[in-house]
Amino acid sequence: MRAAVVRTFGGPEVVEVADAAVPEPGPRQVRIKVSAGALNPVDAAVRAGFFGGAGKALGLGWDAAGTVDAVGAPAAWQVGDPVVALVPGVDVPLGGHAEYVVVDAGAVARAPESVDAVHAGTLPLNGLTAIQALDLLDLAPGSTLLVTGAAGAVGGFAVQLAARRGIEVVGHARAGDEELVRSLGAARFTADGVEPGGVDAVLDAAVLGERALEWVRDGGVYIGVRPGEHPGAVRGVRTGSVAVQADGARLAELVRLVDEGALTLRVAETYALEDAAEAHARLAEGGLRGRLVLVP
Repeated sequence: MRAAVVRTFGGPEVVEVADAAVPEPGPRQVRIKVSAGALNPVDAAVRAGFFGGAGKALGLGWDAAGTVDAVGAPAAWQVGDPVVALVPGVDVPLGGHAEYVVVDAGAVARAPESVDAVHAGTLPLNGLTAIQALDLLDLAPGSTLLVTGAAGAVGGFAVQLAARRGIEVVGHARAGDEELVRSLGAARFTADGVEPGGVDAVLDAAVLGERALEWVRDGGVYIGVRPGEHPGAVRGVRTGSVAVQADGARLAELVRLVDEGALTLRVAETYALEDAAEAHARLAEGGLRGRLVLVP
């Protein structure tokens, strides 16, 4: 089979699509024949060597949408089931950007019925990051939450999920994104931030760090999206960051919201798997409103 890998660190040009053995599922694992998977900033970080792993081939791709191709007993899934899954790992030989991928059965959810595989392939990583970050924030209905990067993939999901919980969302993004962010459910919009201490909490999807922390009231909460890279606690503000975990049950909740029309899946462009390096170059250009998706 073909899979996107890096053998040395660098820019988009180091991404190669190589031949690899088709992986076999072990106990309580499933093999997915991949139909589509989003390209995310974490893939660029792996490619650049941010997580280490020098001296060996590293697989790329954290998202997979496709069909179950084989199961390792015992497993609740059957061959032919349409599924989505998070493919976690920054130091693995094969990721989701491949023709086949093996994941734990507990990481899998039935695919949405209302969208195609290309759109479904944008859900697992960003959706789980958003909902797990909101779990860490643990805000009561009526609380004010500022979401930075509210027009992006994680930020957009966070806006929709938080608004659904009865939280008053302030969306932070570029001025030209106001209409989009409000359409996702933000009660207020800002391109410049708010007054110091102006909100109960911040979900910092844009990784603004200390600047975003200043917007949280004394005793509030700040959650970032890069594990371990959040600012230290000040003024009684609880700070932390989300380290996304594979969770098929939680992913199934997100799928249900997609099928109810409560979560919006956005695709910017699609690329053939063979053009993975080109897709990485497009990601590096920035300015995307929606995910790039690789199609094997």
